[in-house]
Amino acid sequence: MTAGPARLGATSVEFTGARGGESPLSWGQLAIWRLTRWLDDDDPYFNMPWVLPVYGRRDLDAVLRALRALVERHETLRTTYEETPGGLVQRVARQGRFTVETYDAGEARPLAAARELSVRLAATAFDYAADLPFRCAVVTVDGRPRTVALTLSHLAVDGGALEVLARDWRDLLAGGEMAAPGWQPMDQAAFEREGAGAARGERTLRHWRAVLERAPLTMFDFPRTTPEEPRFVKVGMESAATAAAAEALAARWSVSTASVLTTASAVLLSALTGHREVVMQLIVANRHDPRVAAMAGSAVQDGIFVLGLPGGTFADAARAGHRQALTAYRNAHYDPYRMMALREEIGRERGRPVDLSAYFNDTRAVGHWPHLPAVEPPGDPAAIAALTGRTRTFHVGSWPEVDATALFATGTATDTCELYLMADTAYLPRPTAYALLRGLETLLVASVAGDVPLDEVAGLCGIVPVERPVPRPGGAPGTGTAKAAGDPGAQGPRAVAGDHV
Repeated sequence: MTAGPARLGATSVEFTGARGGESPLSWGQLAIWRLTRWLDDDDPYFNMPWVLPVYGRRDLDAVLRALRALVERHETLRTTYEETPGGLVQRVARQGRFTVETYDAGEARPLAAARELSVRLAATAFDYAADLPFRCAVVTVDGRPRTVALTLSHLAVDGGALEVLARDWRDLLAGGEMAAPGWQPMDQAAFEREGAGAARGERTLRHWRAVLERAPLTMFDFPRTTPEEPRFVKVGMESAATAAAAEALAARWSVSTASVLTTASAVLLSALTGHREVVMQLIVANRHDPRVAAMAGSAVQDGIFVLGLPGGTFADAARAGHRQALTAYRNAHYDPYRMMALREEIGRERGRPVDLSAYFNDTRAVGHWPHLPAVEPPGDPAAIAALTGRTRTFHVGSWPEVDATALFATGTATDTCELYLMADTAYLPRPTAYALLRGLETLLVASVAGDVPLDEVAGLCGIVPVERPVPRPGGAPGTGTAKAAGDPGAQGPRAVAGDHV
């Protein structure tokens, strides 16, 4: 067993940014803030461990200068958040200091040591009103910096922001001159309060109202079972076959691989629950605006995806799903608190609370897998099917409370499709969760070989439709298998905390 990293000391680094100030939060920041309110103050759930390499032969002073420049450049790294009598505000510190610890990697590889340290740093919650939203440590080998371990608050960054920071880090470490960022979270918050930004938010709320007035109020309107303890499980699958099939189908149908995976998830939920109309929330990066694309800050919000599946094939569903996903992406800019009020209003009008607890989250940096095993000839159904022999499934972890009944998410691997499912075992027992993951692989691989009718998906993929009480003559309840469903009869579990990278 190798020894872990050993602490050598700490350095205080002073910074002076171009601007300080105070403003309301942007909608992306508010979306994360709202989720943190479900947690205890000392819960570190929304901390994000991260590692940066030290490119070239740099000494510690060069690494500290680059860290200072990164903090001075991006206001989100100098921001605290506080609830005041006048409302929630973000405060950007123009000047201040932060601490950088230094560790020797010991017998561990520097990258492994940095990952271990980043997890350690993530184990303690941030005080949003007092702490800068990051912690960092430099990992050395023989006195030379090799990696930087960080933990950042999700209030400060999302997955897209991490990519912005990573690009800047390489240039700053080299000492290069960089133009100042043109857009910061305070600018985004101002844009959303008036003019075109505010108008876009109003359009989005109108779109959601129109959807929620007709969409199923829940996907999970069937009797619950005895859940596991802890109740929520996350299972995973690594499948090169799924990735290769998704790329082949996306090219064949002129859609994105994200739409293939999203639609497949929806189709499998339909096969399981009996709903011919599926409603899910998509985690939307909201970075199609070039200004936001280059902004370090949280921009992620939820989009609403509704897909009707009256018949036809999976190919038909994927093309329709692609169009619906684009609509969801266009309508994911809004005030989260006004959206919650809208959902409550719709629930009162329709007689039941709105449960949108099925999700899909694509966390990949690019829409393909550049390092997949070679398939010869390209797109060959038999060669893709042969890759299923490499597939593995596994248990990731368990939690007592999560804000999803079913949350499908990709991972960031580039040589295989990492697919995860967070499942509420009161509605989706662990064997069902695994069946949904392997069923998705089966559906895509089979679709490469030929059209798959939607009414054959359950049998093909080994999905057992849920049992739902069926009224007997005279009103006495009986038991039957769900084949289709209309409006829901029950709400899913209460939202508590989620993962919206």
